[in-house]
Amino acid sequence: MSKTTTEKIDPENYILAVLSPEDRLDAAFKIAREAFRKTKLTMKDIEKAVKSIRRKTYEEKK
Repeated sequence: MSKTTTEKIDPENYILAVLSPEDRLDAAFKIAREAFRKTKLTMKDIEKAVKSIRRKTYEEKK
C-alpha cells in the first residue's frame, strides 16, 4: 500500500504562481503602493521607484 502525501498550498502563493512575471510585478507594485500610502513618501517618489525597477527588470530580459 502506498502512502498518500498531502501538501498544504498557500492560496496567495498559488495565485502568484499562475500569474505571468509582468503581472506578478504589477501585483507587487500595487501592494507596495497600498503599503506606503500612509507614509511621507509622495506618489511621485513611489512612481519614480516603480519606473526604475520596471526599467531594470525589462532590460534584464532583453
